[in-house]
Amino acid sequence: MTLSLDLPAHLTAADCALVAALAERNLAAHGDGLLGLVLSGSAGRGMATERSDLDVFVVLGDEAAAERTTAHSSDVDEIPWSRSELDAPGAFGTEDWWHRWSCAWAPVVLDRTGGAIVTALRRQATLTPEEADAVLIDHDRLDGWINFAYRALKSDRDGRPLETRLDAAESVPWLLDVVFAIAGRVRPYNKYLAWELRTHPIEEWPADDLLGLVQRTLEGDVDAVRETFVRVRAACSAYDASRGHSRTTDMIAGWGDELRLLEVRPG
Repeated sequence: MTLSLDLPAHLTAADCALVAALAERNLAAHGDGLLGLVLSGSAGRGMATERSDLDVFVVLGDEAAAERTTAHSSDVDEIPWSRSELDAPGAFGTEDWWHRWSCAWAPVVLDRTGGAIVTALRRQATLTPEEADAVLIDHDRLDGWINFAYRALKSDRDGRPLETRLDAAESVPWLLDVVFAIAGRVRPYNKYLAWELRTHPIEEWPADDLLGLVQRTLEGDVDAVRETFVRVRAACSAYDASRGHSRTTDMIAGWGDELRLLEVRPG
């Protein structure tokens, strides 16, 4: 049997040959237990360089997957993934959570399930409304971002530039979790942040706007922190309205008078 692969047009001929050989090898080893192949990493997203290898998820039936471990080489990382694992997105903070963005925008080069792999990848890379609530509220990513932003502004007020910059920088991962959770997405790995914002925009956060705020925040620019707070608060209001609750706006309001430091530069 010869497999028909749907290879991305940006893939080099050499990489196409590597994927084809991997597919045939897995077909020979697993037969009907081979369910599909997913090309992740830089190659899957058109960002490969001459130093990039291929990251290929080999989707297998549960019995076949139990016999496999990840195989690394200089050319290909071959990562077995059982159908059960693919169909069960991990919760925030668990080991499986950190694998979820690998599924985002990753081309399926072989799907022998009639489309179920595509659906499962989309589910891995997106958040249900309940998951978004959990990231924002139950796991304190919104409150945590406000906390670091507030600490940075306090240090700036008190004339501590190093501490300002440290807390501003530490606020950024929390901010990105908030932005992507509100958008219903898993936050991308840092390497792919600019790529995702530009190729799959978030309407409320144009790429140049968000990346500019992040860059300025990393530099300890407290005006950027305040500008970001204004936008986050507006985004939370819209998010709560769409969800039919007030959980994020209530959390922000819970900061009370301390919000004044986030809203206005001290005179």
